[in-house]
Amino acid sequence: MAEVTDADFGTEVLGSELPVLVEFTADWCPPCRQMGKVLAALAAEEGERVKVVQLDVDTNPSTTNAYKVLSMPTFMVFRGGEPVKSMVGARPKRRLLEEISDVL
Repeated sequence: MAEVTDADFGTEVLGSELPVLVEFTADWCPPCRQMGKVLAALAAEEGERVKVVQLDVDTNPSTTNAYKVLSMPTFMVFRGGEPVKSMVGARPKRRLLEEISDVL
């Protein structure tokens, strides 16, 4: 799964042709680590419909602050350069897919 940074967020996320699911994550966050496998599976299964990336909040404060992310993990779906959905907290893959299906 791809990682994005403050430096390439505009190109990789805002400029993406596909909708992008961004996980705002941190190394010290146990629920974030649990979501790694879920997101990898989601990326493998839905890669033609949605791009899945992670952004480390500790090393990328500009993007984190720009989108007012306060809790980890936070998931945001971006489409056409705009955030269209935001969710906080770990969840099973099936539920995550259900929650983002309306914006894909």
